[in-house]
This record gives sequence, C-alpha cells and structure tokens, in this order.
Amino acid sequence: MLIKTSGDHNVILLGATGSGKTYLACALGMAAARRFYVVKYIWLPDLLVEFQIARGSGTVCKLMAQYRKYALLIMHGGYSLKETEARVLLEIVESRYKRNSTIFCSQFDIPGWPEKLSDLLLANAICDRIVYDAYTIVIGGKEPMRKRQGLQDI
Repeated sequence: MLIKTSGDHNVILLGATGSGKTYLACALGMAAARRFYVVKYIWLPDLLVEFQIARGSGTVCKLMAQYRKYALLIMHGGYSLKETEARVLLEIVESRYKRNSTIFCSQFDIPGWPEKLSDLLLANAICDRIVYDAYTIVIGGKEPMRKRQGLQDI
C-alpha cells in the first residue's frame, strides 16, 4: 500500500477548485499501480449511481465486495448527500476501514463535512472512519492550478 504501518491509512486532500487535488491523488494512484496494487478512481456521484443501480438489480453485495478489494480507492467530489447516499458512503468506508487505503479529495475543510451529510449520527460515523489515522494534506494557492499551468495571455 502507499502507507503501511500497523494498518492501512487514509489520505485526505483538501483544497479549492483547481488546486491540484485530483492531480496529486492520481499521481499517488499511479505510484500504487506501478507497485501492482489494484487502484480505483471514482467521482462520488458516479459511485452513488453505481450503488443505486446495484440495489435495483440485487447485486449490491457483489459491488460492495468489489469496492472492498481495491487496495487503493480514490474518491473525489464533495457535495451535500441525502441520507440514503450518506448510508452508502458509510457502508463503503466501514467495509474498507483498517483493511485498505482510501484517498478522499474535498473542497471542504473537515469541520464542515458533517453539515454536508444529512444526519449527524451518520456524519459522525463516516468522519470517524475517514479522519481517524488519516494523513491530511491541505493544498493552498491563490490561483487555480489550471491557470498557473496554462498559457499566458499574449
């Protein structure tokens, strides 16, 4: 895994839009893949749709087992979740807790996460499993990475 000590750890990448969170997460994912770890990158809304479809087709257990097996799961996207969506997120983080690493990319600082989740009890459970033993990296900068790396006006 990326970081291995007494258990698998999470990485939390925080920063504004365009700060380079996705770039850094994908670079870490590529480093893990080069060491033959199975890596999955997914945007959180797409993950939630996958689970909604799986619930409808009766294959949610199979999908959950698949997400549990990824050595590194990179989840990107932070927005308010409905209670059913927060429950899916809890199921995923619980199934991976202390087994495999997850990288979370968010525009929102950790103290603001509970208000993005519909239920305080669910929010506390989710945050406890994500934040505990996580390495948090805050990416700063005054300008978005895309603007800094793009072509200058002529």
